[in-house]
Amino acid sequence: MSRVVITGIGVISPIGLTVEEFWHNLTHGVSGVGPVTAFDASPYTCRIAGEVKDFEPGQYMEAKAARRASRFVQFAVAATKMAVADARLMIDEHNRDSVGVVMNTGGGGMPDVVEGERVFLTKGPSRVSPLLIPALIPNMASCQVSMLWGIHGPVITSIEACASGIYALVEAKRLIDLGEATAVIAGSSEAALIPVVFAAFCNMRALSTRNGEPQRACRPFDLHRDGFVPGEGAGVMILERYEDARRRGAPIYAEIVGGSLTADGYHVTMPDPNGYGAALAMSRALKSAGLGPEDIDYICAHGTGTPLNDVSETLSIKKVFGEHAYRVPISSPKSMVGHLMGAAGAISSIACVLAIRDGIIPPTINLETPDPECDLDYVPNVARQAPVRTAMANGFGFGGQNSVAVFKACEE
Repeated sequence: MSRVVITGIGVISPIGLTVEEFWHNLTHGVSGVGPVTAFDASPYTCRIAGEVKDFEPGQYMEAKAARRASRFVQFAVAATKMAVADARLMIDEHNRDSVGVVMNTGGGGMPDVVEGERVFLTKGPSRVSPLLIPALIPNMASCQVSMLWGIHGPVITSIEACASGIYALVEAKRLIDLGEATAVIAGSSEAALIPVVFAAFCNMRALSTRNGEPQRACRPFDLHRDGFVPGEGAGVMILERYEDARRRGAPIYAEIVGGSLTADGYHVTMPDPNGYGAALAMSRALKSAGLGPEDIDYICAHGTGTPLNDVSETLSIKKVFGEHAYRVPISSPKSMVGHLMGAAGAISSIACVLAIRDGIIPPTINLETPDPECDLDYVPNVARQAPVRTAMANGFGFGGQNSVAVFKACEE
């Protein structure tokens, strides 16, 4: 297998439109959750979200292309351009055949489906845009990114619900290990804050109803948590072979050393209460990385703030880490950005990489009354200075899909 390193990062998030703004706010406990502004949320039990604010797609795409692109594609293009520039990666006729793209999502262009249906019902079939299909299909983020540089390597989109963002990085590493690419643009994007999705989640009773104090609503591992807060955004990283990165003098953030994908085989929405599938994913990720549980310095948890998920994840960590589970710091970015669904794992992975770079573990905010069933070290409310040489990111999705990635400080 190749040594695969991360040389560039891009982020579009509810707490920042650049990597450093995102990281500053994440490590300072700044919440990006607020009242929904995208539509009238007054009929819903949850009226709050982690919305991306002040995003101007015209800064990253030509105006015509931006109008035709779904919001999740706009986010993906923006985060990708940041990551490629950050990596100082030139993509041209000399290497475009060996560059790949893995850009995942959970829902793709769901808002475009809703708008297309509205036009169909109110104006008739002849008024439906012929560009609706390329706007809504989930692979369009990967394809649009490939078109920016005329990339001819493998271009992949896969959907693993809320495990999608982490699996994009695992898949990207595998492409490099197999020799199918020398560099991969990898990440995930989501923009599904629309009324019908809110209605479904509200009726599922999955969302927090703490509408009066939105910044305190998402409370992973807290006794009084009452559901997750939906969010949107994108995270992208550039993965490439270590020797290529060194040869061109690229900045190296960290190395991705392992990962896995497993299933609960249990329920369409609920996690396995025994945590078996999640524990299996963590164990296999460690094995693929050649590491033991005691080697992990930080776990970026899935940590949604739902009653079932947080207990199940805690149990699965204990199964894998044993006594070390009580020593390893764990935190959840969702307490600040909300649940970015398909893009959540990409954000968590970026948090791992930046924790390795800076030796700062972001906090889990709003953790005021610990749940006795969630009795590990969740870095409550205040970031922690600590050396981080290895970090693990967890992502668990509807349908019981679990993905885990392991990152390590890059040694010469």
